[in-house]
Amino acid sequence: MANFNYEIIGLIAAAITTFAWVPQVYKMYSEKNAAGVSLTMALLFFVGITLWFIYGYLMGSISIMIANGLTLFLQAMIIIYKLKEQ
Repeated sequence: MANFNYEIIGLIAAAITTFAWVPQVYKMYSEKNAAGVSLTMALLFFVGITLWFIYGYLMGSISIMIANGLTLFLQAMIIIYKLKEQ
């Protein structure tokens, strides 16, 4: 039962940290402008999130996989907007 409680905490944390990216993606989409975003930072973050997703998979942690899977999608959107700008 303890692991279930830990996953609930992980899912809440995942929701908060993942959806923190939504306003950034929305702003970039609506303004069609990614000038304030560093491509290097976005790519490094993408690689880090990919590794977190793999870690979550290997550990069997649904909260880590969900959070990082969604964040990968949002970060990919940021990278796409940034690349279109260049």
